[in-house]
Amino acid sequence: MPSVTSASHANHLLAALPRKDRQHVMAGCESVELIFAEVLSDPGAPIQHVYFPTDSFISLITRADAHASLEVGLVGNEGMLGIPLILGVAISPLRALVQGAGTALRMETAPFQRALEQTPALHSLLKRYLYVVMGQLAQTAACTRFHVVEARLARWLLMTQDRAHSDAFHITHEFLAAMLGVRRVGVTKAATSLQNRGLIGYHRGDISVLDRAGLEATSCSCYAADKAIYRRTLA
Repeated sequence: MPSVTSASHANHLLAALPRKDRQHVMAGCESVELIFAEVLSDPGAPIQHVYFPTDSFISLITRADAHASLEVGLVGNEGMLGIPLILGVAISPLRALVQGAGTALRMETAPFQRALEQTPALHSLLKRYLYVVMGQLAQTAACTRFHVVEARLARWLLMTQDRAHSDAFHITHEFLAAMLGVRRVGVTKAATSLQNRGLIGYHRGDISVLDRAGLEATSCSCYAADKAIYRRTLA
């Protein structure tokens, strides 16, 4: 497992801090290994830790009812989990599920809140990140309502590839259907179309991105919009 110091450079938010401020935040962090399908928070539960992923990534999921849920965001090394604390709220609004196993930097809530008070650069940076998250949540809501499954699947695969830092990852049709809020048959049809066009390879849950440019062309405009708001606000 990488050291806390080296791992801090792998998370874009922490790497953006001035060196002295980054070291101050790092003093309260520990490097942890996140396990696939591990639940890090549930709606209505107190936030015990914040996470800065380094080579892991986390799904943010909202539940519509007892049987239906929808992924509304992904957090990788571009961001953090625990953003409500910036608003002074210590309760999680969403389920956070590890989708990509790997390392993250973890900090308990109380030290994180002290760091926000003592490190203006951290507070300022994370307020801008909160703005990005709000924009991406709104973009996802519009995407889910107005865009076809194939375009949404292409967007999701691009987002996952960005955070997995790999052209290949494992995901089942059942999980994809749950994340996109559609029936399994819809995901199967969309994935088959992408595979027939040579954009992805798919076999027994193993997905390979074969033509990223083609996948970007197939994706709805929401993928580019997500990237643009992050770049404008945090670059």
